[in-house]
Amino acid sequence: MKSLWRNWRVRLGVALVALSAAIYFVHFLIFGDAHHIFIYLLGDVAFVPVEVLLVTLIIHELLGRRERSAMLKKLNMVIGAFFSEVGTELLARFAAFDPQTDDARSGLVVTRDWTERDFAAAAARFRDADRPVDPRRGDLPGLRDFLAARRGFLLRLLENPNLLEHERFTELLWAVFHLTEELSSRPGLEDLPGSDLEHLAGDIRRAYGRLIAQWLAYMRHLKVDYPYLFSLATRANPLDPRASVVVT
Repeated sequence: MKSLWRNWRVRLGVALVALSAAIYFVHFLIFGDAHHIFIYLLGDVAFVPVEVLLVTLIIHELLGRRERSAMLKKLNMVIGAFFSEVGTELLARFAAFDPQTDDARSGLVVTRDWTERDFAAAAARFRDADRPVDPRRGDLPGLRDFLAARRGFLLRLLENPNLLEHERFTELLWAVFHLTEELSSRPGLEDLPGSDLEHLAGDIRRAYGRLIAQWLAYMRHLKVDYPYLFSLATRANPLDPRASVVVT
Protein backbone atom coordinates (compact mmCIF):
# COMPACT_ATOMS: atom_id res chain seq x y z
CA MET A 1 0.00 0.00 0.00
CA LYS A 2 2.87 2.34 0.86
CA SER A 3 4.56 1.60 -2.47
CA LEU A 4 1.29 2.39 -4.26
CA TRP A 5 1.03 5.73 -2.44
CA ARG A 6 4.56 6.64 -3.59
CA ASN A 7 3.29 6.69 -7.16
CA TRP A 8 2.77 10.35 -8.09
CA ARG A 9 -0.18 9.47 -10.32
CA VAL A 10 -2.04 7.92 -7.39
CA ARG A 11 -1.34 10.96 -5.19
CA LEU A 12 -2.43 13.31 -7.97
CA GLY A 13 -5.65 11.35 -8.53
CA VAL A 14 -6.54 11.42 -4.84
CA ALA A 15 -5.78 15.15 -4.67
CA LEU A 16 -7.98 15.92 -7.66
CA VAL A 17 -10.90 13.90 -6.26
CA ALA A 18 -10.50 15.62 -2.89
CA LEU A 19 -10.41 19.04 -4.57
CA SER A 20 -13.58 18.24 -6.51
CA ALA A 21 -15.34 17.10 -3.33
CA ALA A 22 -14.24 20.29 -1.56
CA ILE A 23 -15.63 22.50 -4.34
CA TYR A 24 -18.95 20.65 -4.27
CA PHE A 25 -19.05 21.08 -0.47
CA VAL A 26 -18.42 24.83 -0.77
CA HIS A 27 -21.20 24.98 -3.38
CA PHE A 28 -23.55 23.26 -0.91
CA LEU A 29 -22.56 25.63 1.90
CA ILE A 30 -23.26 28.67 -0.26
CA PHE A 31 -26.46 27.59 -2.02
CA GLY A 32 -27.68 24.70 0.14
CA ASP A 33 -29.02 22.89 -2.93
CA ALA A 34 -27.93 19.23 -2.90
CA HIS A 35 -30.54 18.39 -5.54
CA HIS A 36 -28.92 20.78 -8.03
CA ILE A 37 -25.45 19.42 -7.23
CA PHE A 38 -26.43 15.79 -7.83
CA ILE A 39 -28.26 16.60 -11.08
CA TYR A 40 -25.14 18.16 -12.61
CA LEU A 41 -22.84 15.56 -11.04
CA LEU A 42 -24.85 12.73 -12.59
CA GLY A 43 -24.91 14.54 -15.94
CA ASP A 44 -21.15 14.98 -15.89
CA VAL A 45 -20.59 11.33 -14.99
CA ALA A 46 -22.98 10.23 -17.75
CA PHE A 47 -20.94 12.21 -20.30
CA VAL A 48 -17.67 10.49 -19.34
CA PRO A 49 -18.17 7.42 -21.65
CA VAL A 50 -18.92 9.74 -24.57
CA GLU A 51 -15.82 11.79 -23.76
CA VAL A 52 -13.73 8.63 -23.67
CA LEU A 53 -15.13 7.65 -27.06
CA LEU A 54 -14.31 11.05 -28.58
CA VAL A 55 -10.85 11.49 -27.05
CA THR A 56 -9.51 7.96 -26.88
CA LEU A 57 -10.98 6.30 -29.93
CA ILE A 58 -11.56 9.07 -32.48
CA ILE A 59 -9.14 11.92 -31.74
CA HIS A 60 -6.37 9.56 -30.65
CA GLU A 61 -6.81 7.51 -33.82
CA LEU A 62 -6.64 10.61 -36.03
CA LEU A 63 -3.50 11.82 -34.27
CA GLY A 64 -2.03 8.32 -34.53
CA ARG A 65 -2.63 8.22 -38.28
CA ARG A 66 -0.98 11.61 -38.70
CA GLU A 67 2.01 10.47 -36.67
CA ARG A 68 2.31 7.23 -38.65
CA SER A 69 2.14 9.18 -41.90
CA ALA A 70 4.97 11.46 -40.76
CA MET A 71 7.00 8.46 -39.61
CA LEU A 72 6.44 6.70 -42.95
CA LYS A 73 7.79 9.72 -44.82
CA LYS A 74 10.95 9.62 -42.71
CA LEU A 75 11.29 5.90 -43.31
CA ASN A 76 10.91 6.39 -47.05
CA MET A 77 13.90 8.73 -46.92
CA VAL A 78 15.92 5.93 -45.30
CA ILE A 79 14.65 3.45 -47.89
CA GLY A 80 15.61 5.89 -50.64
CA ALA A 81 19.15 6.08 -49.24
CA PHE A 82 19.28 2.27 -49.19
CA PHE A 83 18.34 1.98 -52.86
CA SER A 84 20.71 4.76 -53.82
CA GLU A 85 23.68 3.15 -52.05
CA VAL A 86 22.90 -0.56 -52.26
CA GLY A 87 19.47 -1.65 -53.46
CA THR A 88 19.44 -0.66 -57.13
CA GLU A 89 22.79 -2.25 -57.98
CA LEU A 90 22.05 -5.22 -55.74
CA LEU A 91 18.87 -5.88 -57.71
CA ALA A 92 20.92 -6.03 -60.92
CA ARG A 93 23.44 -8.39 -59.30
CA PHE A 94 20.69 -10.68 -58.04
CA ALA A 95 19.05 -10.73 -61.45
CA ALA A 96 22.28 -12.13 -62.89
CA PHE A 97 21.69 -15.29 -60.80
CA ASP A 98 18.09 -15.62 -62.05
CA PRO A 99 17.68 -18.17 -64.87
CA GLN A 100 14.33 -16.53 -65.65
CA THR A 101 15.60 -12.96 -65.80
CA ASP A 102 13.51 -12.21 -68.88
CA ASP A 103 10.37 -13.15 -66.94
CA ALA A 104 11.33 -10.80 -64.11
CA ARG A 105 12.12 -8.00 -66.53
CA SER A 106 8.81 -8.36 -68.32
CA GLY A 107 6.93 -7.66 -65.09
CA LEU A 108 9.24 -5.09 -63.52
CA VAL A 109 9.87 -2.56 -66.26
CA VAL A 110 8.12 0.28 -64.49
CA THR A 111 7.15 3.25 -66.66
CA ARG A 112 5.50 6.61 -66.00
CA ASP A 113 2.27 5.17 -67.42
CA TRP A 114 1.93 2.66 -64.59
CA THR A 115 -1.23 3.03 -62.52
CA GLU A 116 -2.15 1.82 -59.06
CA ARG A 117 -3.56 -1.28 -60.71
CA ASP A 118 -0.23 -2.00 -62.43
CA PHE A 119 1.71 -1.69 -59.19
CA ALA A 120 -0.83 -3.87 -57.39
CA ALA A 121 -0.63 -6.52 -60.13
CA ALA A 122 3.17 -6.55 -60.05
CA ALA A 123 3.19 -6.72 -56.25
CA ALA A 124 0.75 -9.65 -56.33
CA ARG A 125 2.81 -11.42 -58.98
CA PHE A 126 6.12 -11.12 -57.14
CA ARG A 127 4.87 -11.14 -53.55
CA ASP A 128 6.81 -13.80 -51.67
CA ALA A 129 7.82 -15.18 -55.05
CA ASP A 130 10.32 -18.00 -54.81
CA ARG A 131 12.56 -16.75 -57.59
CA PRO A 132 14.83 -19.38 -59.15
CA VAL A 133 18.49 -18.75 -58.34
CA ASP A 134 21.53 -20.42 -59.87
CA PRO A 135 24.68 -19.38 -57.98
CA ARG A 136 26.83 -20.55 -60.91
CA ARG A 137 25.36 -17.97 -63.26
CA GLY A 138 26.31 -14.80 -61.42
CA ASP A 139 29.45 -13.33 -59.93
CA LEU A 140 29.63 -14.56 -56.34
CA PRO A 141 33.02 -12.94 -55.55
CA GLY A 142 31.79 -9.65 -57.02
CA LEU A 143 28.59 -9.86 -54.95
CA ARG A 144 30.64 -10.59 -51.82
CA ASP A 145 32.96 -7.62 -52.40
CA PHE A 146 30.05 -5.31 -53.20
CA LEU A 147 28.19 -6.18 -49.99
CA ALA A 148 31.32 -6.23 -47.82
CA ALA A 149 32.16 -2.69 -48.93
CA ARG A 150 28.73 -1.56 -47.72
CA ARG A 151 28.62 -3.49 -44.46
CA GLY A 152 29.02 -0.31 -42.40
CA PHE A 153 26.14 1.36 -44.22
CA LEU A 154 23.88 -1.65 -43.63
CA LEU A 155 24.81 -1.73 -39.94
CA ARG A 156 23.92 1.95 -39.54
CA LEU A 157 20.54 1.29 -41.11
CA LEU A 158 19.89 -1.60 -38.73
CA GLU A 159 20.72 0.67 -35.79
CA ASN A 160 17.94 3.08 -36.77
CA PRO A 161 15.16 2.56 -34.17
CA ASN A 162 12.53 3.94 -36.54
CA LEU A 163 12.92 0.88 -38.76
CA LEU A 164 11.03 -1.14 -36.15
CA GLU A 165 7.92 0.53 -37.60
CA HIS A 166 8.65 -0.97 -41.03
CA GLU A 167 8.76 -4.73 -40.62
CA ARG A 168 9.16 -5.66 -44.29
CA PHE A 169 12.12 -3.35 -44.85
CA THR A 170 13.74 -4.60 -41.64
CA GLU A 171 13.36 -8.18 -42.87
CA LEU A 172 15.00 -7.17 -46.15
CA LEU A 173 17.96 -5.62 -44.32
CA TRP A 174 18.42 -8.71 -42.18
CA ALA A 175 18.29 -10.95 -45.27
CA VAL A 176 20.89 -8.83 -47.07
CA PHE A 177 23.11 -8.59 -44.00
CA HIS A 178 22.91 -12.36 -43.46
CA LEU A 179 23.92 -12.94 -47.07
CA THR A 180 26.85 -10.55 -46.55
CA GLU A 181 27.99 -12.57 -43.55
CA GLU A 182 27.63 -15.89 -45.38
CA LEU A 183 29.68 -14.75 -48.38
CA SER A 184 32.35 -12.99 -46.29
CA SER A 185 32.78 -15.94 -43.91
CA ARG A 186 34.07 -18.28 -46.63
CA PRO A 187 37.79 -18.17 -47.41
CA GLY A 188 36.95 -18.55 -51.08
CA LEU A 189 33.96 -18.93 -53.33
CA GLU A 190 35.58 -21.07 -55.99
CA ASP A 191 35.12 -24.85 -56.10
CA LEU A 192 32.39 -24.88 -53.47
CA PRO A 193 30.47 -28.17 -53.14
CA GLY A 194 27.00 -28.36 -54.57
CA SER A 195 25.40 -28.50 -51.11
CA ASP A 196 27.06 -25.21 -50.12
CA LEU A 197 26.11 -23.56 -53.39
CA GLU A 198 22.52 -24.60 -52.78
CA HIS A 199 22.71 -23.05 -49.31
CA LEU A 200 23.97 -19.78 -50.77
CA ALA A 201 21.24 -19.96 -53.42
CA GLY A 202 18.66 -20.06 -50.62
CA ASP A 203 20.19 -16.98 -48.97
CA ILE A 204 20.23 -15.10 -52.29
CA ARG A 205 16.67 -16.18 -53.05
CA ARG A 206 15.44 -14.87 -49.70
CA ALA A 207 17.04 -11.47 -50.14
CA TYR A 208 16.11 -11.30 -53.84
CA GLY A 209 12.39 -11.81 -53.25
CA ARG A 210 12.25 -9.27 -50.44
CA LEU A 211 14.24 -6.77 -52.49
CA ILE A 212 11.83 -6.98 -55.43
CA ALA A 213 8.81 -6.42 -53.17
CA GLN A 214 10.41 -3.43 -51.45
CA TRP A 215 11.62 -1.96 -54.73
CA LEU A 216 8.08 -2.02 -56.15
CA ALA A 217 6.71 -0.30 -53.03
CA TYR A 218 9.47 2.30 -53.24
CA MET A 219 8.82 2.99 -56.94
CA ARG A 220 5.11 3.44 -56.21
CA HIS A 221 5.96 5.90 -53.43
CA LEU A 222 8.20 7.91 -55.77
CA LYS A 223 5.55 8.05 -58.50
CA VAL A 224 2.95 9.40 -56.09
CA ASP A 225 5.06 11.82 -54.03
CA TYR A 226 8.26 12.58 -55.99
CA PRO A 227 7.72 12.40 -59.76
CA TYR A 228 11.18 13.83 -60.54
CA LEU A 229 12.87 11.08 -58.49
CA PHE A 230 10.57 8.52 -60.10
CA SER A 231 11.70 9.69 -63.54
CA LEU A 232 15.34 9.04 -62.66
CA ALA A 233 14.52 5.70 -61.02
CA THR A 234 12.73 4.44 -64.14
CA ARG A 235 15.63 5.57 -66.35
CA ALA A 236 18.05 3.73 -64.05
CA ASN A 237 15.92 0.58 -63.74
CA PRO A 238 18.44 -2.28 -63.47
CA LEU A 239 15.93 -4.76 -64.91
CA ASP A 240 15.21 -2.73 -68.04
CA PRO A 241 17.78 -3.57 -70.75
CA ARG A 242 16.80 -0.42 -72.66
CA ALA A 243 17.05 1.89 -69.65
CA SER A 244 19.32 4.91 -69.93
CA VAL A 245 19.65 7.83 -67.55
CA VAL A 246 20.24 10.09 -70.55
CA VAL A 247 17.02 11.87 -71.46
CA THR A 248 16.32 11.55 -75.19
